[in-house]
Amino acid sequence: MDPSVRDCKSAAVAKKRKQARVPTRKTAPAIPLPDQRSMESALAAIGRGAAHYASDEDLFRAQDLMYEAFEAQGARRVALAREALAISPDCADAYLLLAEETAASAEEACELLEQGVAAGERALGPEPFEEDVGHFWGILETRPYMRARAALAETLWALGRREEAVDHQRDLLRLNPNDNQRLRYRQAEWLLSLERYEELDELFAAYQDDAAAAFAYTMALAAYRREGDSARARQLLDEARQLNPHVPAYLSGRKRLPRRLPDYVGFGDDSEAVDYAASATALWASVPGALTWLEA
Repeated sequence: MDPSVRDCKSAAVAKKRKQARVPTRKTAPAIPLPDQRSMESALAAIGRGAAHYASDEDLFRAQDLMYEAFEAQGARRVALAREALAISPDCADAYLLLAEETAASAEEACELLEQGVAAGERALGPEPFEEDVGHFWGILETRPYMRARAALAETLWALGRREEAVDHQRDLLRLNPNDNQRLRYRQAEWLLSLERYEELDELFAAYQDDAAAAFAYTMALAAYRREGDSARARQLLDEARQLNPHVPAYLSGRKRLPRRLPDYVGFGDDSEAVDYAASATALWASVPGALTWLEA
């Protein structure tokens, strides 16, 4: 591992569900699960002292508090985030957690997340944006910035600022085409919603080997929206069903989505169907005839 690696999320072996949306929250489980972001503290410790970005000791201390905050429960999470910001105003993860835990509206969350993105940019400086494009996520100290910006994109979309949201995600995918955050699935849904077909085709082509149901079903829907019940649309839908046969029941409402979305998602199983339907049901419903076609 590169010794410069230092801040936030380790790459998961399992396909993991993205962080809870801002400002809405998941229903609390009976036994609280650990915040996945806290697991990066061990990786940060390995790289401590050798990091070539975020070399400010105050920022190191603030980020350590954020690892503790991610492991904490209740009000202590917020208290630690505020303490981290008092130590370093460049701690992007602190703004992200405050947006998740304290924002009373999407507008308030947006303001916090914009501050978080700006903090991440200050912490990193211009160098990684010039020299590390293409493998951005591989440098741990970029990840608080990446998380804050992804959450900002989702919040902007919720606020109806859709072009801005798409622009943010496009740039995140440019910085990190490996897309450890799984933003390409959401970007495909957004581009289809905006009828940005040329860019959508480019996105599908860039990840043509992706075997996730999210891509397969959105690709089928895009073909149906553009071509109707064409042979190509039917073929894409058949391929999507082969990848995950559980999706249509959730999209159509024959099966109800659970109150709590899965924390981990497995290819081809029910959890993947739930994860996709939770974000894409409204998109399918917006295309006249699509749900009837799906169930035919």
